[in-house]
Amino acid sequence: MILRRSRFVHQLPVSKDRTLIVHAISHMRLPADRDISALVEYFAEPRRIPEDCDAMTALLPNTGDPPAMLRDAVERSVMELLSREILTEKTPEEELAAVGAKLASSHGRDPAEIIDRYRRDLKEGAEPYWAVGASYGLDDFSEARKRVDIILFGDCDIQMEADFLRREAARRNVDLRVSATFPDDIRFASEHKHDAVLIGALRARHLVAEDLANGFNPHAAYIAHATELLTKLRELTSAPILIDNLPEPTVQPLGLAERGVKGHRTRFRLTNVALAELANAFSDVYVVDIAAALAAVGSERLLDDGQVGFTHFGSPGWMLQRPESEKAAVHDIFPDTAPLAHAVGGDPYCRETVVAEKHIDTLVTVTGIGRKKCVILDLDGTLWPGVLAETGSPFAWTPQISGAFSFIGLYFGLHEALLCLKKRGFVLACVSKNDEATVRELWKYPDHYPTQRLLKPDDFVTLRINWNNKVDNIRSIAEELGFGLDTFLFIDDSPVERDRVRQRLPEVEVWGEDPFGLRRRLLNDPRLQIPTITAEATARSALVKAQIARQHLRAEIVGEAQYIESLQIQCRIERLTSTSTKLARVEELFQRTTQYNTTGRKFSSSELAALVGNPNALLFAIDVSDRLGDHGMVGAAVIVDHEIVGFAVSCRALGMGIEHTFLRHILDEMKDSSVPLRGRIIPTPRNIPARNLYRDNGFAEAECGLWEFAAPTASHGLSRPSVFTTSVVTPLGSGATA
Repeated sequence: MILRRSRFVHQLPVSKDRTLIVHAISHMRLPADRDISALVEYFAEPRRIPEDCDAMTALLPNTGDPPAMLRDAVERSVMELLSREILTEKTPEEELAAVGAKLASSHGRDPAEIIDRYRRDLKEGAEPYWAVGASYGLDDFSEARKRVDIILFGDCDIQMEADFLRREAARRNVDLRVSATFPDDIRFASEHKHDAVLIGALRARHLVAEDLANGFNPHAAYIAHATELLTKLRELTSAPILIDNLPEPTVQPLGLAERGVKGHRTRFRLTNVALAELANAFSDVYVVDIAAALAAVGSERLLDDGQVGFTHFGSPGWMLQRPESEKAAVHDIFPDTAPLAHAVGGDPYCRETVVAEKHIDTLVTVTGIGRKKCVILDLDGTLWPGVLAETGSPFAWTPQISGAFSFIGLYFGLHEALLCLKKRGFVLACVSKNDEATVRELWKYPDHYPTQRLLKPDDFVTLRINWNNKVDNIRSIAEELGFGLDTFLFIDDSPVERDRVRQRLPEVEVWGEDPFGLRRRLLNDPRLQIPTITAEATARSALVKAQIARQHLRAEIVGEAQYIESLQIQCRIERLTSTSTKLARVEELFQRTTQYNTTGRKFSSSELAALVGNPNALLFAIDVSDRLGDHGMVGAAVIVDHEIVGFAVSCRALGMGIEHTFLRHILDEMKDSSVPLRGRIIPTPRNIPARNLYRDNGFAEAECGLWEFAAPTASHGLSRPSVFTTSVVTPLGSGATA
């Protein structure tokens, strides 16, 4: 591959170590450090990739990194610059011709409009005046990161935050592409690629503080504005929408006299409650609790309402952010910035950093990036103070055994947090070097203890209480549960055990260094949160334990057919409609399922809501139960224009033939259609088990990845296992037309 610097790219040095890279056609602006600038300059002449990578590596300062690692960073950076059109495979003439071809398609319209649309499509970052950007360096491009594109709608505060979002996301190994515009530019959502939308505080916030002539509804205008904006956006995009609530003011216009329900601060609290209710009325809309995020750090440090308008919600750091040329004296007095710098910890952009962290937290929760599934816990010193075999009961501490201060409340709080995670749908497991019989005998609490808030052995889906290596025990749990190692969190008070797991199982997240911050961290980490609590999530521990019992039963019965028959499986298949209560579970299923997901596609709740109202689409769900328990809803299929665009079955239902029963029912539903049913397979790193679904059920491959059922108008001749009892729920007046 031969690459060169685009003929439209200009490099503008702005300081000794910083260059602004500008694309004249797209108006893309990229602040770059010395390394990235040197790489781009190297491509002033055509270069061969990967042949010239060693020469490029030699341009960079010796950082002490292994040559192979540095070369890898260079190669990734080159590919990133290519994706941003800073580098190109085209010759200068071909680039010019490509731009001309875009303008030629205007059919007599102003070519400037076509260029403007092209620029909006490629836009990245904030509006120029408000852009605050750190330089891109090799570290920004040197890791394979999940790319996420978001659009920001907001005024100067959200515009200034754009690059802080990028940096916070990069810290979490996410390649976030941010494009910011102002709130009235709604059409941008239909013009620009995005995975999510973020809306800052709306301009109508000023009306919340207005005097009310008649009645008392301080949030009416604000909620009306938010409703209009969300309605218009939902017409243009099916992506998740995040909307900020309003910070609570730090000062009251009338002071102590302004108290009660009509008080200034109360108005904003009531507005936030109304905004939360509004978000619940929309599909896939979530409130970002900016008020709580700022309050947790210190609103007085982060809000400027003590200096400017009561609803400005800017940052006190703005005086530190402006260059000296923009500062002016007031009555010949310049503000003393030293106390201000001390208040914000010396960081003029402290507010932007705090808010960006909260925004990325919410984005991670909503999109499921890096979500965990299981928390594995040590016992002694982690769930209780001291060693259980020595103390005789979990909290029977003495100063001689556990030290002068036991911090029993600290451990009670940890138990509470873990039970909250269980309610969210995360499962708990245990790995402890101990004698299991002794632990089970002693793991009891006195009657006067708050036992409803304390963990018991039954709260764990599986336990490894033995003297084996903890690394091997964790591997054993991963195999038993069928979860990837990257979905586990391991907590242990021993630095030796933590280090051993980090070294030998680098995919596993390891905590335990700070017991005093553990409860808050467990409850706040976005990877341990879910956007919606479903019935399946609440019951997940019971579902997983039943699945483990099935595995033990399978090991005891010789024949697979006899095992399946012994389960007495019952299936309930349902076509979903707009009134179905299962759409949230369908969304969760596609979000969580990576192994038996034919396309790897994830459907948002707004997409699903649109699909159930589409006459050319069908949604099916399957619930399964057996004599050992209820699996709940374990499968879902999405069919659009006679093509199965999504087919997912939970890993806990695999191995029983459920997926084949489900597909064959769909074939039955569509057997009278004149158009053959198709199914698509898109390989992902984890969906190997799903790749033969269509081949094994009478489909033939029509083209690469697209399978077609051979005889849709005749009996397909594939019968369900006779051991299954299947019931079908068909909506009134429905017909399989997709």
